Amino acid sequence: MAKARAKGRARTPRRKSAGKDAIALLKADHRQVEQWFAQFEKARDDDRKQDLAAKICGALTVHATIEEEIFYPAFFDATEDEELHHEAIVEHDGAKKLIAAIEASGPEDDYFDAKVKVLSEMIKHHVKEEERPGGMFAEARKSDMDLAALGEQLAARKAELEGEMGSADMAPGARKSRNGGARGVAGRH
Repeated sequence: MAKARAKGRARTPRRKSAGKDAIALLKADHRQVEQWFAQFEKARDDDRKQDLAAKICGALTVHATIEEEIFYPAFFDATEDEELHHEAIVEHDGAKKLIAAIEASGPEDDYFDAKVKVLSEMIKHHVKEEERPGGMFAEARKSDMDLAALGEQLAARKAELEGEMGSADMAPGARKSRNGGARGVAGRH
């Protein structure tokens, strides 16, 4: 932090907001996806598996996008922690590749369940890294980041992306069960 101040970077003061702060919003996303992964593991019906995989991939695509566009740059500006920042970006890149593979396949693919299982393990690791003591979220809380304002920005962008995905789902010929209309969103940095 002293390094950032020495470079003259302005800090945004903390403030309270009626909405979720950035970390609470991101953790809520983590819990939702964990539930869907658990449901996928128990599912036996191919349509149910396809539906859950689409929900998981869509939610992770939106989550990765809002982290990369809003949270990670703010985190890096406030902490200058290259190691945590870069590791998170690399983990996202790996997950995006697997998400694309899952979206391009389905339960008829012999490797579909394995792909979702490996994605689940990747996400568990990523979440653990972000949420652990000394992880990105703990460091963000110790910084001067305005987590309430960031939470508002994240929520607004998330709603926008979900709206885009919803409208893509309604387009003629859209393959909702395959990709949730989310193709291309995860690749933005």
